[in-house]
Amino acid sequence: MDHHVPLIATIAAALGLALLLGFVAARAKLPALVGYLVAGVLIGPYTPGFVADTALASQLAEIGVMLLMFGVGLHFSLGDLMAVRKVAVPGAVVQMAAATAMGGGMALWWGWSPAAALVFGISLSVASTVVLLRALENLGILETFNGRIAVGWLVVEDLAMVLVLVLLPPVAEALGGTAGTSAQDLWRSIGKTLVQVSLFVALMLIVGRRLFPWLLWQVQKVGSRELFTLCVVAAAVSIAWGATKIFGVSFALGAFFAGMVLRESQFSHRAAEETLPLRDAFAVLFFVSVGMLFNPVVLVEQPLRVMAVVAIIVLGKSVAAALLVLLLRYPLNTALAVSASLAQIGEFSFILVGLGAALKVMPPEAQSLVVAGALISIAVNPFVFKAIGPLQRWLLERSQLARDLNARDDPLAELPMTTEEKYLARQVVLVGYGRVGRHVAMALRDAGVPFVVADQNREVVERLRAEGVPAVVGDAAQPEVLVQAHVARAAMLVVATPDTLGVRQMARNARLLNANIEIVVRSHNEAEAALLEKEVAGKVFIGERELARAMTDHVMARCTQV
Repeated sequence: MDHHVPLIATIAAALGLALLLGFVAARAKLPALVGYLVAGVLIGPYTPGFVADTALASQLAEIGVMLLMFGVGLHFSLGDLMAVRKVAVPGAVVQMAAATAMGGGMALWWGWSPAAALVFGISLSVASTVVLLRALENLGILETFNGRIAVGWLVVEDLAMVLVLVLLPPVAEALGGTAGTSAQDLWRSIGKTLVQVSLFVALMLIVGRRLFPWLLWQVQKVGSRELFTLCVVAAAVSIAWGATKIFGVSFALGAFFAGMVLRESQFSHRAAEETLPLRDAFAVLFFVSVGMLFNPVVLVEQPLRVMAVVAIIVLGKSVAAALLVLLLRYPLNTALAVSASLAQIGEFSFILVGLGAALKVMPPEAQSLVVAGALISIAVNPFVFKAIGPLQRWLLERSQLARDLNARDDPLAELPMTTEEKYLARQVVLVGYGRVGRHVAMALRDAGVPFVVADQNREVVERLRAEGVPAVVGDAAQPEVLVQAHVARAAMLVVATPDTLGVRQMARNARLLNANIEIVVRSHNEAEAALLEKEVAGKVFIGERELARAMTDHVMARCTQV
């Protein structure tokens, strides 16, 4: 038997070492992604010992890219993006432009070509969706307003990067100084690329969104779990490959639209669950292959450049994002949360810098600098998130400007003078107008009970006021927001937001302003509910418990009718 099996050796070494180092990173309270990248460094060609097959690793990485982008498309929600579009869209676009200018300008100063500077700058401008989602989940703030803004911001970045991956080859060719390349040739190449992409997108939206769900339905009727999983994966990889061969677009774009099309079907949640283990495994191989591109010598030979790259990622674009959020009249804590979310780079940066290398426009050290920046920024990102609270308190204690920004004169931060008296006394103060808050508001409206909404989303408050509903914008954990909602004369405070971190402060401030107010909050689990009932001294509802109670009532009612 031939024991020269480089594919098996590469997979075994990559997954085994990634498991070990990912576990070590997790135990050290770091993202496991750091361990995967270090595993790639250790089996790469720039470190002694076992060296994995680079060519095979790159092909496995391509599969990882397909499945990663398929997952991004599968979870892409236009509705979530539209809810925060007024801050996410302009913020992401301007922040990416600022970071690209910083990174590209620095690369030009180093003597790189315009094409290399462009690719390098863009690669530093986009944060990792994978890292962000896991960070927000670990902190329990994924479903909060700040979490939704951060995710929406990165969705805009992802969409922009999809466009960049499409347009980069013709632009890089022109910027690279190819002989005979004129402005007319450049626009002709860009036009051809956009036509190809448009044809592919139209085909996917017109045919794919009908054919793909129908195919899944036929497979699902067989009742085989493995066939269903196989159908989803085969469709994702086949569409990505076909998009490249027929329309000339990237694997990433093809897989992204495959996920978007699948999201339209009723099987999207099941498809996400069934393919998650496979996506995770190949994503690990992708990050390991990226680590193989890293030459540790760059840390010794070019430490100042590495420090400059990390400074742009962690400080430069974070400060730019925070200033943009403040300019859009959002509070200080939102600005700090968004800036922390962007203080890292990840999968899109690797894909882009890899494309730049394939186009032969990047100098040899570019990939190592980007991977070094990713390793360091991802490693410090959890500590950046933990620093938000202390930093905000420090700023508020020592800076009058910070206090002014936190309590700025905002017309949406207080009720209009024309608000009717019935909304100012014995009303219900409803904190949060999400999925739960909307149902509560609908019931109150139908019953004729006056209520005032407090929400951090300016778009929501603007829409509610246009509909004639009294609403104020702001974080209800701050006493001035509750004051503006007239909680001092309210009959009840209903906290419908999923953010339980600020519930205690809301309840404490509400009791100080109105000792007799009744408080109703929501919780996620039994243990948290028990603590809240003691500390808040109000009624606590648990989602699972209420679901079980409603199902039980329905079952018992039906059984008694039989």
